[in-house]
Amino acid sequence: MEAAFPDRAAAGRLLAEKITQYAAGEDVIVLGLPRGGVPVAYEVARALHVPLDVFIVRKLGVPGFEELAVGAIASGGVRVLNEDVARALPNADEIIESITQREMIELQRREEKYRDGRPAPEISGRTVILIDDGLATGATMRAAVKALRQRGAAKIVVAVPVGPPDTCKEFEDEADEVVCARAPEFFQAVGQYYEDFSQTSDEEVRELLARAAQKEV
Repeated sequence: MEAAFPDRAAAGRLLAEKITQYAAGEDVIVLGLPRGGVPVAYEVARALHVPLDVFIVRKLGVPGFEELAVGAIASGGVRVLNEDVARALPNADEIIESITQREMIELQRREEKYRDGRPAPEISGRTVILIDDGLATGATMRAAVKALRQRGAAKIVVAVPVGPPDTCKEFEDEADEVVCARAPEFFQAVGQYYEDFSQTSDEEVRELLARAAQKEV
């Protein structure tokens, strides 16, 4: 199968073409999920001439079964819980509190590292275009959408270069608008649709955010 995108930057440029109605919108902001979503989001923000920032989500994995998420925390101190998983845990409150404290430290570390002293953006009343380099299960994106709702976003647009049709459709119930540039029927993993899917580094995230911030001044 031929890859759909040469790299994340190319995917971002293609994705921007799907959402041109938001270009130069006064209340619009593009938020990238780190790390891989930020290079995609950078190209979208640049093409649409709107601000770029990062929205950090950390999964709260059950100890010993880290892939099983009992919830997630997001930028701004928002926590979203998976009640079904929480009910099945013995001493759920203690476990969740412990995981939350640990992940909060990592979230704050990333906030400080990525923003380099710049304040977090105001979300309330704005149209947020929330971007990742692709959807698989959608768990992280789902937590981000819930967190942005709690922070008062007026409209949430989930936009990704690629995702499975069923996951893309599920988000229609959670976000105000969903844009999956590609929704192949036989989806296996996000990486298979990129020629270059090398890991995005913290430094690359910092550099792109700093570059975007300079252009806004």
